[in-house]
This record gives sequence, structure tokens and C-alpha cells, in this order.
Amino acid sequence: MCEIKMYRELELNIKNLRKLLIETGVKKGLNHQETLKYSEKLDKLILKQSLISNY
Repeated sequence: MCEIKMYRELELNIKNLRKLLIETGVKKGLNHQETLKYSEKLDKLILKQSLISNY
């Protein structure tokens, strides 16, 4: 039960970070340091989600 809650929180974090990444990319540009920071964080969360899904 706790694992499902953690997975859903991870999905929500990915959704929110993806939205923030897009907004920042549109406002500040795709090569802006802040956009790249969000992109790296999103990559890590997606990798974590993938590893959990394949476990």
C-alpha cells in the first residue's frame, strides 16, 4: 500500500516538474540554466519511475 502511494507521489512530482520545465523553457529559453536544472531533475525522476516500474 505504501509503495503505491510513493509511486503516485512520484508521478505527481514528474507531472508538476514537467509543467515547470515547459513554462521556464518558454519564458527563459531552452538553454537557460534554470531550464536545464529542471530538465536534469526531471530526467532523474523519470529514471527512478522506470526502475520502479521494471522492478
